[in-house]
Amino acid sequence: MVLDASAAAGAAPAARSVRAVRGAVQLDADEREHLLASTRELVTGVLEANGLSTDDLVSIMFTCTPDLTSEFPAVAARELGLGDVPLMCAVEVDVVGAMPRVVRLMALAETALARSEVQHVYLRGAVALRRDIAQ
Repeated sequence: MVLDASAAAGAAPAARSVRAVRGAVQLDADEREHLLASTRELVTGVLEANGLSTDDLVSIMFTCTPDLTSEFPAVAARELGLGDVPLMCAVEVDVVGAMPRVVRLMALAETALARSEVQHVYLRGAVALRRDIAQ
């Protein structure tokens, strides 16, 4: 458990834990600039929805459906300034009938949010992947 810097200022420390935040976005087409812009939107959305800064991030794992080959999603995260955050990309399992053209992420972050308070972010067509938790 990591304690918040507010403890040094005399305030009660906020307990922080590592939480996983999920997200996904469906692309209209496999085009490099569209993939990068959509991934930047997804990463930014995850950070904003959970009140996270880049310093809170432990790592981000990206996956792409096999039909997305124009660029690595991690490039978009680097463009956002996540130069010291460990990033990894992988190909999603190729399941028959699965939604096409999807970039997914799982970000690990240090936060005071309870697991039940974490906001997962699903954009555009990817909302259909998790209607139970999509924003």
